Amino acid sequence: MAENKTTEQNMDAQDEVLKAAEAVEEETLEQAEEAVAEDIEAMLQEAREEAAAHKDMALRLQADMENLRRRTRIDIENAHKFALEKFVDALIPAMDSMEMGLEAAQKEEASVESIREGLEMTFKQMVDILQNFNVERVDPLNEAFDPQLHEAMTMVPSAEHDSNTVMQVIQKGYTLNERLVRPARVIVAQ
Repeated sequence: MAENKTTEQNMDAQDEVLKAAEAVEEETLEQAEEAVAEDIEAMLQEAREEAAAHKDMALRLQADMENLRRRTRIDIENAHKFALEKFVDALIPAMDSMEMGLEAAQKEEASVESIREGLEMTFKQMVDILQNFNVERVDPLNEAFDPQLHEAMTMVPSAEHDSNTVMQVIQKGYTLNERLVRPARVIVAQ
């Protein structure tokens, strides 16, 4: 019986050791789970902060892009509205000259010669303005007919001119930066 009691005590002791080991194991497991949960929570918080920072950055970039689009649209609108401003500034003095010439022509002391001289000066001023803006006159008198630059109004037989030569310019043409704006209207020798 004493042996049974010792065996029982040993079994009880083993049970207690097993229970203690299980308790320690459970406690360690709980601590590990808590540590993992804390790590996960910290990582989640860090990810949330990073996501918020990225969202803020994306919103700022979107606002910057919208502002850039708006500024670009306004700049383009202004460029279209005021594209001819330099041309108009250059043209105004020629208009003033024409107006002064008209006023001078109405005076009694105005002579045909002074009016002609004023008109020639104003015309030269206009030609210079056009040249400053890369507008060139097409005056093809005595040149070969070029359908790219000239519009034949009629063809006339002529012994004095070679065939297909411009013998008279009815209306001069114009090019802008070497692009035809208006063809020269001409009479061509047949």
